[in-house]
Amino acid sequence: MKSIQFSDYSAPLLSSAKDTPAPQGKEVLIKIDACGVCHSDVHLWEGFFDMGDGKKADLSAGRSLPFTLGHEIVGEVVAIGEGVKDASIGDRRVVFPWMGCGSCSICTAGDEHLCNQPQALGINVDGGYSEYVMVPHPRYLFDYGDIQPTLACTYACSGLTAYSALAKVKQAADRRSLLIIGAGGVGLAALAIAQCLVDAEIIVADIDQTKRETAKAAGADHVVDPRDREARKQIAKLTDGGTSAAVDFVGSADSSKFGVAVLGKGATLVIVGLFGGSLNISVPLFPLKTITVMGSYVGSLSEMRELMALARAGKVTPIPVEPRPLDQANAALEELRQGNIVGRVVLRP
Repeated sequence: MKSIQFSDYSAPLLSSAKDTPAPQGKEVLIKIDACGVCHSDVHLWEGFFDMGDGKKADLSAGRSLPFTLGHEIVGEVVAIGEGVKDASIGDRRVVFPWMGCGSCSICTAGDEHLCNQPQALGINVDGGYSEYVMVPHPRYLFDYGDIQPTLACTYACSGLTAYSALAKVKQAADRRSLLIIGAGGVGLAALAIAQCLVDAEIIVADIDQTKRETAKAAGADHVVDPRDREARKQIAKLTDGGTSAAVDFVGSADSSKFGVAVLGKGATLVIVGLFGGSLNISVPLFPLKTITVMGSYVGSLSEMRELMALARAGKVTPIPVEPRPLDQANAALEELRQGNIVGRVVLRP
């Protein structure tokens, strides 16, 4: 099978070929139809997270090179192990990639995506920039109905990440206001999902005019440029003093600082993005404004089930998707690193 891999961090991705694996036990072999390109792929390829103040978190440990990125995967079941009962040859499925060890207390509580011994596809083990991928169990496969496969694959990360974050602020946002910071692939997915999940006035903030225009066309009630000196006043006016909920899909020092600054009393900020940096918050703000600042990482298997039910029912507006050949993985990562992609690039073998 053909895969696009990197042999050293930040080195160009190269095509490689190896034998297509045969599933055993409860494993399922998927012939990949499409795989989304996520910004976290850029961090993994670079080999670090920017922790701020000149510090970096090394991501190179526990990953064998050469490595195949890609965790937003959709494809067809083409082979199954002898112990598989809940999947059949020919099934077309979205793959939930956030597998854990399956046996620790975190996994048995239903939070495999938070496991301390993760086995996530395209993160810890080879993923979807390939012709085939092995899935350890059919419980990770989801029917996507009549949704286009190039869109369906994005629900495995951008959609799921957005859904999980929005679930954390729904109570605070309902009948009030929701600020979405960042209108990239995940931010636009959040905008689409929020319109069927949250009853709130939706504001989208992004420094890029094209992305603001895309968000406005996609249903945002208001868009703002966070670099504008009047942006904070504008949000205060729109929200009667400060937004009741905000989700930061950028995760930079500037975006998170902006998110904290525009919170109203009793409000919640969820930080999702991994752009990098550090955040300095005055401690008295927490009790004086009764604010909550929390993180959210992708989403659980049960949340994936809930999201796919919404998507199959046609309740989630599609985000912009640009299909490209698998061989263009390098170019897609570079463009994503530069912030030049609107929506999602999806690679097709």
